[in-house]
Order: sequence, then structure tokens, then C-alpha cells
Amino acid sequence: MNRAIWIVVLLFAVLVLPGTLYTVHQTEQAIVTQFGEPVGDAVTEPGLHFKLPWIQKVLRFDKRWLPWDGVANQIPTKDKKFIWVDTYARWRIDDPLAFYIAVRDERQAQSRLDDIIDGETRNAVASYNLIEIVRQSNRDFEITEELAGFVDETVQQQIVSGRDAITRSILERSSVVAPSFGIELVDVQFKRINYTEEVRESVYQRMISERKRIAEQSRSEGQGRSAEIRGQRERDLQLIESEAFKTAEETRGRADAEATAIYASAYSKDPDFYQFLKTLETYRSSLDEDVTLLLSTDSEFLSFLKQSR
Repeated sequence: MNRAIWIVVLLFAVLVLPGTLYTVHQTEQAIVTQFGEPVGDAVTEPGLHFKLPWIQKVLRFDKRWLPWDGVANQIPTKDKKFIWVDTYARWRIDDPLAFYIAVRDERQAQSRLDDIIDGETRNAVASYNLIEIVRQSNRDFEITEELAGFVDETVQQQIVSGRDAITRSILERSSVVAPSFGIELVDVQFKRINYTEEVRESVYQRMISERKRIAEQSRSEGQGRSAEIRGQRERDLQLIESEAFKTAEETRGRADAEATAIYASAYSKDPDFYQFLKTLETYRSSLDEDVTLLLSTDSEFLSFLKQSR
């Protein structure tokens, strides 16, 4: 008899207990359904829990913050600028029972969030000018020479709301609808904002043209500076040559004056000897084997030659 009881107990433990006990992890929350309908409250505390075997099932849901990544949409702004807006958000399952009844699973929840957040994003973007969407504060915006060609006057406009305020308004409006699906939204942000392809190509061409203009201006300034440096070099060279020529002429003049003074002093001491030397120098520079002179007999040029006889 005791053996039969133990067999029954063992069969109960093997067949019934696994269907009765279940665990909930700390990152999970769960609901219990009976024939597809939820029964009781949601199980949000981790640990060991009980349910009826066979007729009740446990559905588990993530308890952590989950990502929502929207699809980039083309949206016109209030000032009629067509832009691509790409958004993302963070959400979690706040009420598992409401979540299960409304959307069943995360895939359906993502689809509902697409409708909610994308719709509110369109409404918000269409209500503000582009400058309000891309700027955060009214800090001073310095337009450099490189930006001057393709930044228009709208950049200098004072913003009233700014990007953060716009995303906060999207979050607030979306958060009004999300709880009906058992969802809590914690954050909505613009991941990327860009012009449409046609406008972006036009902006790129303006940027290219402006860069070419700046390059040509820099090249022109460089050539002008080069010509200025070459002109200054020529002026400096002429000044140096002029000063050198002046110094050389002054030195040559002083040397000639000293030589003349020496010659005059020597001539005054012995005029005949000086005349004799100068005549010999003249003979040496004027007469050689290829020179023929026709002179009269009384020529002074022959005076010393006559005396040598």
C-alpha cells in the first residue's frame, strides 16, 4: 500500500508540478491566460509562482526599456522646406494586461508606435520653421568666410522653441495615447534631419561653387602677393646695386684723386724724369712689330729715340 502511495506521489510530482510551478526572471513580467483569456493580475515580481496545470499558460513580456526606430519620412516644414526626418524612441511595457489585450506582442506594439510617433512627428514638424527644428538655442552663430556663400539670413533668426522643445512636445502628445496600449514612452529624439535629394543636390552645388570661388580668391590673392614680393625684391635689388655703384664710383674717384696727387707730386719733384717714364710707357703701349709710324724728324715722340743715338 505504501508503495502504491509513493508511486502516485511520484507521478503527481512528475506530471503535475511542472505544469503548476513557473519562474519569472527579474527582467521579465508575465500574465496567466486560461483558454486564451488573461486571468488574475499581471506578475511583475521575479521568483517562483503557481498556476493551474494544463488549462493555464504563462505569457512573458520584457520588463526593460525597448528601442523604437522609426522610418525616415519626407515632411514639409511650416516654411515649406521639404526634409527627411528620422526619429527614434525608448519605450517599455508598463501594463502587461492592457498590453496583451491591445496589441498582443512587441511586433504589433512597434506597429502601433509607428502610427503614434510618426503622426505626432509630422504634426510637430509641419508646425515649425526649419530653423526651429535644427537649432537648439539662440547662441551666436558666426558666419565665417567659408560659410558666407551658402548660409542665408534664416540662420540669424531667433528661435522660440528649438529642437528639444519640439521633441518634448512629440513625446508628450504620444504619451497621451500610448498608455491605452499598456506602453510607457520615455524619450523621443530626432536621429537625423536632412534635405530631400533635390534640395540636397542644390545645396551641394552651391557649396562646390562657393569653395571654387574661395579657392580662386585665395589663388588671386596669392598671385597678387607674389607679384608684390617680386616687385619689392626688384626694388631692393636696384637699391643695393645703386648703392654699390655709388660706393664703387666714390672709391674710384678717391683712388683717381690720390693717383693724380701722387702723379702731380712726382711730376713736381722731377718733371724731366716723369716725362721720360710716361714716354717709355707710351712707346711700350704703342709700338710693336706690327705697327708702322710715319713721323717727321722734329716730332717730340722721337725725341728720346734721337737722344739714344
